[in-house]
Amino acid sequence: MSAPLRVLVVGLGVSGDAVLRWAHTRGHSVTVVDDRPDAVTPERRAAADALGVAIEATPTGAAAVARCADLDLLVPSPGVPEGHPLLQAALRAGVPRRSEVDLAAEVLGAAGRPLIAVTGTNGKTTVTELTVAMCRASGLDAIAAGNIGAPLLDEAARDSARLVVAEVSSFQLALTTDAFRPRAAAILNLADDHLDWHRTFDAYARAKARIFRAQGADDLLVFNADDAVVAGLAAEAPGRAVAFTVADGAAAGYRVLVGATGAVLVAADGRELVAVDALAASAPHDLANALAAAALAIEVGATPAGVAAALQAYEKGAHRVQPVGEVDGVRFVDDSKATNVHAALAAIRGFDRAVLIAGGRNKGLDLSPLRTGVDHLVAVVAIGDAAPEVAAAFAGAVPVTVATSMAEAVRAAHGYARPGDVVLLSPACASFDWYGSYAERGDDFAREVERLTGAKRQEREA
Repeated sequence: MSAPLRVLVVGLGVSGDAVLRWAHTRGHSVTVVDDRPDAVTPERRAAADALGVAIEATPTGAAAVARCADLDLLVPSPGVPEGHPLLQAALRAGVPRRSEVDLAAEVLGAAGRPLIAVTGTNGKTTVTELTVAMCRASGLDAIAAGNIGAPLLDEAARDSARLVVAEVSSFQLALTTDAFRPRAAAILNLADDHLDWHRTFDAYARAKARIFRAQGADDLLVFNADDAVVAGLAAEAPGRAVAFTVADGAAAGYRVLVGATGAVLVAADGRELVAVDALAASAPHDLANALAAAALAIEVGATPAGVAAALQAYEKGAHRVQPVGEVDGVRFVDDSKATNVHAALAAIRGFDRAVLIAGGRNKGLDLSPLRTGVDHLVAVVAIGDAAPEVAAAFAGAVPVTVATSMAEAVRAAHGYARPGDVVLLSPACASFDWYGSYAERGDDFAREVERLTGAKRQEREA
């Protein structure tokens, strides 16, 4: 066993909690600092206390430099920005900085357990879930971990041989080392996101590209040929690379083939996987996600039959273009998980006539490209801190109303809509102005739709 390390965890969230267990099991000396120690949940504080781990307020300035003088490893939580005083102090002091997923990849590698990793601006959760489902439908033992399921480090610690499919973010990838070597990895797409953290799009893209940096010649990168930035990064991959594409007439990679009997998803070698008509969702981004997952799953032994079965049975999770009700012939759709422009535009373009509810806390993004979806919109209701930016994006193009609550937003959107239209909550922003998560925001939207349904019923019965 290696010598004990002096470990500092920055931020006691889900991943920090997992790092504590990892460090304790290996006999390392570990301390936690948090920018808001008073906000640490009672459960996590109790867990730290049980391990004898102290939780301190984050030092700054000279104190941060002094804190790094006797460290062997610093592990920040994913949301801790690169410019954080402790991360910068550790960098200057030459203290290794590693993310929780990097530590987990090392543990998995030592155990000989295969790792599949999925990243991208949008679609990560769907592709991760689909890949696991395709593997299981093919008789392979697989589990999702990372940003969905258990923390990757907790899963890595289990005595198991099962395949791990991990959804990983740019935050986590930014602090990976050569230990992070997935057998198969995917970059789904890249668009402006988290620029409040990465500062520039190039820095964001480079963080995503770390998903393949340590791969070997026999490892696989699955990449989106329809995304010029992704395709450019894929050219730097040290291992094998296979494309997926939904472009018309594509002749290579995982693709859509249109024949006499209709459109079919096919593998890179031409094997047919599933008819598009058999899928519950077949918008371009849905097909792209299906192809990416198929490429990953088949690489580790899934069968075409297993891929087809999983795709036909798959249902999207909550808050991802999810119908939540209908009032007076107007459908209400919750896409609260769309926290950037790229995701919101994908949803907008899936409907002929929609009233858009958008806004929240902007993550440093330019919201003006939302205007490119105006041909699909009847009106816009702007919400949250970014309401002025949303309103400016659509000024002069469609009617815009600013709402100060979700109840007000739902009623205003319904007022614009006519039977056959859709009211779409696709915010293009984070939720942290009004809500604790995108799920809370979507749930509130659904509640207000239900209240509107009841109010309209009472009006008709009066």
